[in-house]
Amino acid sequence: MNAPVVLAIPRTRTFEVVTSAARLAEIAPAWSALWQRADGLVFQHPDWIAAWWRTTPQQERRALRIGLAWNGDRLDGVIALATFRRSGIRILEWAAKDHSDYGDALVAPDTDPRAISSLWQYVFDQGGFDLIYLNRLLPDAGVHALLEPAHGKALRPNHRTEISYRVAGSWQRGAEWFETLSKKGRQNYRRGRKFMEESGALRFRLLDAEDPREPVLERVATLKRLWLARHGRASDLFDKGSPVLAALISVLADLGLLRIFVLELDDTIVAVSINFEQRGTMMAFVTTYDPEYERASPGMVLMMDYIQWSFDRGLAMVDFLCGGEDFKRRFATQSVTLSSMMGARGLRGHLAALADQVSHRSKSWRTRRQPKAEAPDE
Repeated sequence: MNAPVVLAIPRTRTFEVVTSAARLAEIAPAWSALWQRADGLVFQHPDWIAAWWRTTPQQERRALRIGLAWNGDRLDGVIALATFRRSGIRILEWAAKDHSDYGDALVAPDTDPRAISSLWQYVFDQGGFDLIYLNRLLPDAGVHALLEPAHGKALRPNHRTEISYRVAGSWQRGAEWFETLSKKGRQNYRRGRKFMEESGALRFRLLDAEDPREPVLERVATLKRLWLARHGRASDLFDKGSPVLAALISVLADLGLLRIFVLELDDTIVAVSINFEQRGTMMAFVTTYDPEYERASPGMVLMMDYIQWSFDRGLAMVDFLCGGEDFKRRFATQSVTLSSMMGARGLRGHLAALADQVSHRSKSWRTRRQPKAEAPDE
């Protein structure tokens, strides 16, 4: 008897733009399954987006525009976007952009590569925005395909770039990495520890899952507000009473990614690094220190401790994420340039994009016209 013939039932490709929190909650299980299949970073997880949307301030100026590509009842692609109204312009950007270091779409590995372009075309045609600005793109980000004339629409490379520093090498143990540092770097670490140990018992540790996070997060927010005030900056992530930080950290904890390192002097936390671990990499999300102990560089000491901890446990890399701060550069063995792209829809958007180009060219021209500093006399 011949075996029965099983006919594959073709699936139907459909697209959708999510604009409400209720719909976001409904599609979260399918999105989570796609995130697993696509090996996405936490910044593209539905819980990360939902936590941001639930706690973000000025929500009246924002709107969700999350593009979905369905293959029957299976979700094969997501572009998590949102709009923000600034000076009358609706800017389409990454959802949770202010708290996400790397932006990208999620696409199932067994999906037609053209699906992301078709999804973007659908999102673009649905409108609801004037200007498009997608930034913090890694060199291998899938959305780079949208820059190809045959696949994308309205998007062009933008002049804005950011930097990401990493520590990576062939070290088997943290001590091996430590010995590659300069003599001065090793001395500064030992000197910092010694200085703090003169005031009490110094301890570096990874916060246990059973330890309450709330006091640590309150300490982080307090220290960050001090730092921001000293440098004339602001971030809603650390505003007094803001729920944003706790909501995002809860996502990291629920996914099993959270790694909080603390440096304690007796019972006082003098430095904290809120990290997460993915793809064999330790990623440093929020780092801060107590300025009262600045002479001992507790932030530097903690960083060197968790770098050694990471390599001791077989991780391949420590990623400082987005930001070109000098303390990151001094320890980095690699740097990656994060690119951006911009586009427009409608007259208002095209005028805004043109204004951005003119401003950039004007600044570049003025920079070239500035006289070069004369070399000092011999």
